[in-house]
Amino acid sequence: MIIDDEPLARELIKSYVDKTPGISLEGCFESAAEAVKTVLGGNIDLVFLDINMPTLNGIEFAALIPSQTRIIYITAYENYALQGFKVNALDYLLKPVSYQEFVKSVGKAFEWQAMRKAYESSSKSSPEMLTVRADYRLVQMKLDTIKYIEVQKDRVIFYRSEGEPVSSLMSLSELEEILPSDKFMRVHRSFIVNLNQIEVVERNRIVFGKTYIPVSESKKDEFLSRLKQS
Repeated sequence: MIIDDEPLARELIKSYVDKTPGISLEGCFESAAEAVKTVLGGNIDLVFLDINMPTLNGIEFAALIPSQTRIIYITAYENYALQGFKVNALDYLLKPVSYQEFVKSVGKAFEWQAMRKAYESSSKSSPEMLTVRADYRLVQMKLDTIKYIEVQKDRVIFYRSEGEPVSSLMSLSELEEILPSDKFMRVHRSFIVNLNQIEVVERNRIVFGKTYIPVSESKKDEFLSRLKQS
């Protein structure tokens, strides 16, 4: 889906979609408000989305759509980049977008989709394992060895008690859905922790060696309650 209030921008991205194998255009809208009903239908995998639009801007729109629908922002304003990554955008492109930049971003979408399928397959056969796509390889991790997960722009980093950190093109929101909720909790907008791996909590911070993970004020009560139960 393409959403942009500039006709020339919509036509450019449409021309890119038309000549790119593996993707097809399901809708083209000049406002996010017009697109909400279609995207809530659950059949849209990827949205090429402008940010600065009237009525409903791209950041607000991102908060309304299903988590399995991923976003590539295409905008003229560089200062929105941080906000874009906070709502789990796959990529953030500045206008005018070249076809090379477009294809690279679409590649990220394919990588994310492959990772999700790999996880769904592995979780059925081994619910105690997590399979993620790390660049061009699949990595299997025991859930019990994951200490915490940190988001960095459009990627998440898995820190483990066994093995090196693993970087994957995912979002924390997506991980919240697929990780077992009795073991893992999102304690901050940038962190998910394994409750069974926690040994020290100090001044509303979780301590893993020399790493201090903040617990958001809004999560504090729930975190302390669940920590007692784990």
